[in-house]
Amino acid sequence: MSDVLSDYWLSFLVVFGLAFGIALFITPYTIPLGFRLKMVAVPRGRRQHEGATSQAGGLAMFVAFMLAILVAQMLPVERTDEKEVIRLAGLIIGGCFIYLVGLLDDRYEFSPLILYIAQIIAGAIAITFLIFIESFNNPLTGATESGWPFIVTIIISLFWLGLMMNTVNWLDGADGLASGVVAIASLMIFVHSAFELRQVSVSLLALALFGATLGFLPFNFHPAKVFMGGGALFLGYSIGVMSIIGGAKMATILLVMGLPLTDLWWQILRRLIQGKNPAHGDRGHLHFRLVDMGISQRAIVLGYYFFCTCFGAIALITASRLFKFIALLVMVGILIGTFAVVSLRSQKAGIVIDSNS
Repeated sequence: MSDVLSDYWLSFLVVFGLAFGIALFITPYTIPLGFRLKMVAVPRGRRQHEGATSQAGGLAMFVAFMLAILVAQMLPVERTDEKEVIRLAGLIIGGCFIYLVGLLDDRYEFSPLILYIAQIIAGAIAITFLIFIESFNNPLTGATESGWPFIVTIIISLFWLGLMMNTVNWLDGADGLASGVVAIASLMIFVHSAFELRQVSVSLLALALFGATLGFLPFNFHPAKVFMGGGALFLGYSIGVMSIIGGAKMATILLVMGLPLTDLWWQILRRLIQGKNPAHGDRGHLHFRLVDMGISQRAIVLGYYFFCTCFGAIALITASRLFKFIALLVMVGILIGTFAVVSLRSQKAGIVIDSNS
């Protein structure tokens, strides 16, 4: 680790400092901008925040991230991927597209179908620019599984990118929750890429996202002065892409984001069992239920941070795929038990989770 730090610490500092500084500087200006553009979240239905709040905050992270990764291309770091420029173009073009969709959604409130179609298009852009999952490491045998038909590659890649976009989007329900968890995930990818895989140029992308989310977080932490709005889709797309390029890092992401991922599947299954549309928003998410049970938003968000950091660290401190797999199973078991207890207590307390989005 020390050799990487000694060789590239200045590049790391430039990328992080630029992304953090730009986001920190721009975010306050997105507050009046949201009101001017009528991109405002008003308390109603499952949204129970205090007062009308600007949803234009995602713009600060978007601009900070894009500028930082462009500057990163001019830095004298080792580049191990000959197709890196092509994949970078996919990250930028797909990111611009999905952010634009999210921005328009903040203004016009698209239906879930339109958003899902947009996610498929964003995923298709990524695949067109060689961002797809070609193989994965079997945790039981240690072998690398690959060689399946390209149509399977397309399906798996679209599913993964869509999963990341929806996970972050659904996670964005408490002040500072989505931005903080994405900051933790991007930091883990940075450490994994730079110090374990020695993919320094790829690690700069994750470091830029870490800086951008961290610069936004002071204004988004409870009580939030601004929301990221459709920027959540952009963050999910970026995390999904960075977990693929330069070698798949899905195990790291699965452990870091295991809590919001499990919550996503819990909501889908619960709504299907109840005969509801899985895309219909309500207050059934874990963070909403905990708030309705009287727990403070700050305590909930910090708890999420702690949980995601602890399990993300497991992916960094061990190279054993089997140990990571066991940790993932243990984590899912803990979460299922937690969800069951919270669900039972919320039912006994008569907490209503059905509400219009």
